[in-house]
Amino acid sequence: MSNFWRMVTPVVKNLIIINTIVLIGTMLIGDKAYQYLALFPFESPYFKGYQMVTHMFMHGGFWHLFFNMYTLMIFGTALERMWGGKKFLLFYFVTGLGAALCHNLVLHLQIEHFEAIGEVAKAASLKMIPTVGASGAIYGVLLGYAMLFPNHVLQLIFPPVAMKAKWFVLIFGAIELVTGITGMGGNIAHFAHLGGMLFGLLLILYWKKKNRMYY
Repeated sequence: MSNFWRMVTPVVKNLIIINTIVLIGTMLIGDKAYQYLALFPFESPYFKGYQMVTHMFMHGGFWHLFFNMYTLMIFGTALERMWGGKKFLLFYFVTGLGAALCHNLVLHLQIEHFEAIGEVAKAASLKMIPTVGASGAIYGVLLGYAMLFPNHVLQLIFPPVAMKAKWFVLIFGAIELVTGITGMGGNIAHFAHLGGMLFGLLLILYWKKKNRMYY
């Protein structure tokens, strides 16, 4: 494990460390940490602009953190090696902020809808739901990996199949879209995931257009 950890690139490694420290701090502080650092809807009395960033370092528990950071370690390391630390960190934050923006815009539309039809209690309930996690940025990282290494074959654990990166990400994106629209995903912020992928796509297309993909 120590040899594997040494292979992880510096920015990815520091992001993992920071996220782990924040989770430990959150567990010690309790609900107050979520009240101030989680992302609340724009209409919420708890919303603060800085939450667009801080929520990216908050997680709901060990397994939430583990799966996000494991994915970041595998795919983020490959991107950082291609782009360098500064470019990768910019990509990570652009996708994370884009994810937060898309998520809150969807919540804004939902709140407006419920208020318009007189479902005030539902609108009020949505305003008080906090969102945490680096998942939006992680989905952006997955999208970036699929665009840089589209034909790289991934060996999945569940289901146990091999699949090219481009198909893997397309399938994940389609699942997020369907579950987000139908509301089947429970408390998962599907439109944050889609927002991370969207902003990752837009940034990579911009870099390609400006011939700035690798410098």
